[in-house]
Amino acid sequence: MKQLTGHSDLRTGMQQHLETPAATRLRHAALAPLGEEGRVELVASRLIQTITTGAFAQGERLPAEQELAELLGVAIITVRGALSHLRQRGYIETKRGRVGGSFVKPSYQRILELNAAALKDTPRIALSDLGIHYDVITTACGVYACRRATTTEIDTVLQVLESINSSDPQVWRRQITDVQLEIAALSQSVRLTNEHINVHTECLPFFSLQDSDQDRREQTRANLVKKLEAIRGGDESAVADVVHTDSKQTMRWLLEQQSLLKNGG
Repeated sequence: MKQLTGHSDLRTGMQQHLETPAATRLRHAALAPLGEEGRVELVASRLIQTITTGAFAQGERLPAEQELAELLGVAIITVRGALSHLRQRGYIETKRGRVGGSFVKPSYQRILELNAAALKDTPRIALSDLGIHYDVITTACGVYACRRATTTEIDTVLQVLESINSSDPQVWRRQITDVQLEIAALSQSVRLTNEHINVHTECLPFFSLQDSDQDRREQTRANLVKKLEAIRGGDESAVADVVHTDSKQTMRWLLEQQSLLKNGG
């Protein structure tokens, strides 16, 4: 396996990625600056995505209005309008007082219902295109991990994966997401890792719908083990094959579920 040399700064940056909890990485991705668009609808959509990915659990407080405005790069009045939109749709509730703020309202089950509704309404071509994007970025991360990650780094992630044994779908998703993001970080590329976090965050509402299916959970876990073993062996072709297989299995499951939802199943 090739070792990364002459990239100490890059390794330091990637180590910080590995040491950052998955939920925190997801929050950073979901709350990245919006640029100049800054419309209330766009901010509301980003905040809804933050909630439906599980970055904030039921009862957790969102960042304060001023902090959200700074994180998203918009005016505070835009944030207030977006939060009002979320309150009307039942995503958050506002509490006053010293420990007040905007708190996530939906339960895990309700979030799954919202995610299922989003899957139902997503055009098949858009869903397939999202799957292609995820496949390409995930493959690239795996290929560069073959070239740059050390055996120790790979074995550390593999040990974390092997320790996951929760029967709670919500806990399992948080744990498996952590592993998936750490595998991306093995690429030792900040840009690739950030791109993977972004597309993974976009896919998470759909991915989470699989978590009550034990067969899919076992397939996901088995594919991640194969992927890490291929990375450890420096086999770029095998990594690509595993990613493609997992992507096809996931898309097939999602498209089948979408058909069931549209047919009232």
